[in-house]
Amino acid sequence: IQSYTPVLAAWKDLEPYEAAVTTYQAISGAGKNFEEWPEMVGNVIPFISGEEEKSEKEPLRIFGHIEGGQIVPAKSPLITCQCIRIPVLYGHTAAVFLRLKKSAEKEELIEKLHAFSGVPQQLQLPSAPKQMIRYLEEEDRPQVTKDVDYEGGMGISIGRLRRDSLFDWKFVGLSHNTLRGAAGGAVECAELLCALHYIEKK
Repeated sequence: IQSYTPVLAAWKDLEPYEAAVTTYQAISGAGKNFEEWPEMVGNVIPFISGEEEKSEKEPLRIFGHIEGGQIVPAKSPLITCQCIRIPVLYGHTAAVFLRLKKSAEKEELIEKLHAFSGVPQQLQLPSAPKQMIRYLEEEDRPQVTKDVDYEGGMGISIGRLRRDSLFDWKFVGLSHNTLRGAAGGAVECAELLCALHYIEKK
């Protein structure tokens, strides 16, 4: 979800309400490399157990709120997702189609991506990327080989933003699955808990 959920957050004031997403996920997301999983060399598997449901529901938990000690998921945007395993070691790519309730021009959308900043940036956490999201103007970006390590693997690269004939907009997102998505993200969460004094030194 880290390849597209930050974009939804950056455009939250434009009220995204429907998204169709396909993710192309690296084999390290399954805890594998090519030596351990030779069947993936030159192969594509159109199924990742449990991943599609998580990809549809986890963003709504992030955008939700706490009530009575429980997370109450947001009701929007509605997300439908397919998840595909591809022969790449690191990097999850997402192709996203999106509808917004409020209209915007492409330049405004890109400005919102570049301006997006959260609590980790405001607190200057050690693991937090200085620039969370960058937009790449080249037609053939983002690419895993060129872009997966942006901001030490903790940033998100977005490209190919354009209007769509069925939805309002479409774009491609790329993130490092084991840094932004897993280990690095977990470390950043721990740093945030310490900074907010939920974890105190004994």
